[in-house]
Amino acid sequence: MVAFGGALGSFRRRGPVADTASEPEVAVDDARRADEAIPDLDWRVFPEGAEHTAFAAPSGTLARVALGAADAPRIVLVPGATGSKEDFVLMIPLFAAAGYRVESFDLAGQYESWRAGPWNLEPARPRYDERLFLDDLLAVLDDGTAPAHVLGYSFAGTLAELALLERPDRFASLTLLSAPPEAGQAFRGVKRIGPISSFTSPHQGAALMLWGIRNNLNRVPPRRLEFVRERFALTRRESVDDIIALMMETPDLRTDLAASTIPKLVAVGEHDLWPRELHERFAREIGAHFAVYPTGHSPCETAPHQLVRDMLALFAASDLTP
Repeated sequence: MVAFGGALGSFRRRGPVADTASEPEVAVDDARRADEAIPDLDWRVFPEGAEHTAFAAPSGTLARVALGAADAPRIVLVPGATGSKEDFVLMIPLFAAAGYRVESFDLAGQYESWRAGPWNLEPARPRYDERLFLDDLLAVLDDGTAPAHVLGYSFAGTLAELALLERPDRFASLTLLSAPPEAGQAFRGVKRIGPISSFTSPHQGAALMLWGIRNNLNRVPPRRLEFVRERFALTRRESVDDIIALMMETPDLRTDLAASTIPKLVAVGEHDLWPRELHERFAREIGAHFAVYPTGHSPCETAPHQLVRDMLALFAASDLTP
């Protein structure tokens, strides 16, 4: 295993990926400098030309955004629990500038997809279950050119893994961003609260997470906090509870993921919820490249230039580039 990335953290490559160790150090430094210069911005504002649409998914209407030529190679970015498409607002123009068609959407029950839920299914179901989220994701992947480069963020990492195993024809690559690195009760390995997580209900676990976000324990800038609190006004609490319940029963997909030959990347912040060693072991077990950034659980917000750089390097190992 060879480390790349210099001062940015290690981007560890496995398999037939081009060696970039000889790239000018200034290019690496520029990505980190660009991330360190991110201002306190309005997270509601997407780049000029972004297309906002309502997608008819199995669970209901999902809010979706896209940027880039419709016939360009496609990237789909999937947010996690309490998240939304806005979590990728800094990454989207970088991918579009590189020649890609990049899309994201809000999961059912989250932010502007709050109208989507299990009551819209035929027949109706009582919970936001795994199949609901998976069928919605597969419908999004089917609604556009294929295969696509797919990123799953946190809980959505598990969704993307399931989608890859069910429909490998839809995937050109897979990036797992801050995704659960352990099967079963995924929170057991989380720093500090791991030992008590097995004694909490999904509702209690969701309450703890929401309290921490609302009270800005992660110390995000004021305008980011303003947007997050606004997003909570729409996000359905029951959808968050049900996602936490699903994460407490994370499926063990390591063997099947390792058998997939598409390029894979596990990308995390060095201050993520889960310890780095768990993420690194998971990447090794599934045959993925590994990247670490000097940030927390949300590199898409705090290290977007570094993350996009490493994802573009990953895409170069596939047959789907501009």
